Amino acid sequence: MDSLKETKKSRLPRFRTVQEEAEFWDTHDTTEFEEEFTETRARFARPLDHILAVRLEAKTLSELARVAERLGIGPSTLVRMWVMEHLRQLGGESESNTPETRTAHPVS
Repeated sequence: MDSLKETKKSRLPRFRTVQEEAEFWDTHDTTEFEEEFTETRARFARPLDHILAVRLEAKTLSELARVAERLGIGPSTLVRMWVMEHLRQLGGESESNTPETRTAHPVS
C-alpha cells in the first residue's frame, strides 16, 4: 500500500458563476460539507473613522496617483502611510505593524 495519503474527491461542485453558487447554498447547509473545510485565521483592519481633506493642485494629485498605482495601492492609502511614517520619525506616534503604518516609498 502506498504511504501517500489518498486525496478524496470533493463533493462540492465547481461553480461557473456566483449566481450558480448562491443557488446551491440556498438549498444546502454547510454542515453537510464540514469535513471538506479547513480552519482559516482571518485578520481584519480596524475601520478608520476620521477624514482629513487636503487641497492639492491637479498636477500634484496626478503625480500622487501615478506613484500609488506603481505601488499597487490607492492615493489616500499612500498619503496615510506617508503621514504615519513621518509622525513616527518625529516621535509623535508609537511603532506598530498595522497596514496604515507600513513604510511606502515610490518605485523608481
